[in-house]
Amino acid sequence: TFGESGMAGTPAEDQIMHSQLDSPSGYTIMASDTPPGMEHDPGTNVSISLSGDDGEELRGYWEKLSADGTVSVPLEKQMWGDEFGACIDRFGISWMVNVVLS
Repeated sequence: TFGESGMAGTPAEDQIMHSQLDSPSGYTIMASDTPPGMEHDPGTNVSISLSGDDGEELRGYWEKLSADGTVSVPLEKQMWGDEFGACIDRFGISWMVNVVLS
C-alpha cells in the first residue's frame, strides 16, 4: 500500500501501490491505484508493465513502444538497480519496462 511505502496517515494510505499476478505462462501483470498527484482520467487509466531479465528482448520492446510516443522516464538504470523506463505509445497506452539487472 502507499501507507507501507511512506505515506502513512494520508488519504491514500490504504490504496495499492504495487500488486502483482504471475501467470503459469510466465507473464506478470502488475497494477496499482492512481497515486496522489497523478491525474486520473477514466478511459486512459491503464498502464502495462513489462518486466524480466532478457534485456535484449525488453530493450527491443522499449524501442518499438517509445517510437513516435512520449517518453516520461528514459530507459536507464534506477535507484533499485534495474533499468526502467516509462512511456506513452503512439496509440495513447502507458507502458513501463523494467529490465532486471542481477
